[in-house]
Amino acid sequence: MRAVILAGGKGSRLRPYTLVLPKPLVPVGERPILELILRQLAAEGFRHVDLCVGHLGGLIQTYFAERANVPDGMRLVYHWEDQPLGTAGALHQVEDLGEPFIAMNGDILTDLSYGGLMRSHAESGAALTIATSKRDHQVSLGVIEHSDGVVTDYIEKPTMHYEVSMGIYAYSPRVLGHIPRGRFDFPDVVRALLEAGETVRTHPFEGTWFDIGTPGDHDRAVATVTESPDVFLGGGNG
Repeated sequence: MRAVILAGGKGSRLRPYTLVLPKPLVPVGERPILELILRQLAAEGFRHVDLCVGHLGGLIQTYFAERANVPDGMRLVYHWEDQPLGTAGALHQVEDLGEPFIAMNGDILTDLSYGGLMRSHAESGAALTIATSKRDHQVSLGVIEHSDGVVTDYIEKPTMHYEVSMGIYAYSPRVLGHIPRGRFDFPDVVRALLEAGETVRTHPFEGTWFDIGTPGDHDRAVATVTESPDVFLGGGNG
C-alpha cells in the first residue's frame, strides 16, 4: 500500500518549535511526529511513502537519511514544492498514483488503523473517503431561535456536536482528474467531486486523535505518549 504525506507547511501556529524545525520533526516523546506516522504505516503494510516537502524540508530528508529512523522495507520518495500548492494541488507532484492511496497531513497523531481505512474505502467503491472524528463545541453565549423575528426559544450556552475531518483521506486514482494544476485545497476537492456526482464517504473513528497545530495540542499529545508510550507505534484501531 502507498501513502502520501503532506509535510511542506510552515507550522506558524506551533512556534517557537517550528522556527528551527519543520513541524513533522517536532518530537512527541522520544520520536518526531513523522517517524511515529511512518512506523504506524509500516506496521499496517505500507511500503511506499511519498513526502511532499517545502519549508525546512532538507532537515526532514537529512533525518531520514539515517536508515535507523526509517522502518525496514519502507521506501521514501521526496517531492519538493517551490511554492505552496495546497493540500490537494501537491498531489500532482507525485508520479504514478495509479492505485488507491492514503493522503494525510504530516502533523497528525492517531491510533486509527490506516489499513482499516483503506479496506473500508475499497469496499465502498467511493471516489474519496474521509476519516472523521466527533467534536463538541460549547457556545459561550445564549443562542436565540426565532421565526421572522418572533423568538421561539432561548438556549443558554448550548453544546454543538460536529463530525470533523481528521486530515486523513483515502483516494481513488480517478479523483486526480478533478484536481487542477496549481494551488488547490482539500475542501475544493470535496466540492468538485460532489458537483461531478461522485461519492464521498466518511470513515468515523472514536479513538485517539491529535492535530498538532498549536503548543497546547502538542502538550496534550506528549502527555498521552508519556502515559501510554506505545499508543502511536502501530496496530491501529477502527
